[in-house]
Amino acid sequence: MKRYNALDVLKNELRFVQKGGYRAPLVWRAPLVFEDSPTCPRESCAACPETDCVLMRFVPKECRYEAAPCRHIPLNGLGETVDSLYRTGTNEEIEQALESWLRETIGQLEGTFEQPWLEKAA
Repeated sequence: MKRYNALDVLKNELRFVQKGGYRAPLVWRAPLVFEDSPTCPRESCAACPETDCVLMRFVPKECRYEAAPCRHIPLNGLGETVDSLYRTGTNEEIEQALESWLRETIGQLEGTFEQPWLEKAA
């Protein structure tokens, strides 16, 4: 499998979120953040391939052996994760938290928090 760098993967994920990728209804369930994204290297119904996933660097060590480790990435200062927001938040809150985390993390990887391409989608 081709390896991608984290910055490229996160930029692609941000574009996917901004285009409503997680709003598109699937036949039998709501889309799963990260897992139903084009950035996920995991085969359907397979274990997460730790070595191929650039998101693993953002997963706390104690959560890396969960069934879906990417659900446990802290998205904000409150420690909210996709996993916790699935239980307590709305789809809009999940998408907002994800987009904010992506913007901040991309900015950190680029060494800045303001980039013209990071403008919010209308």
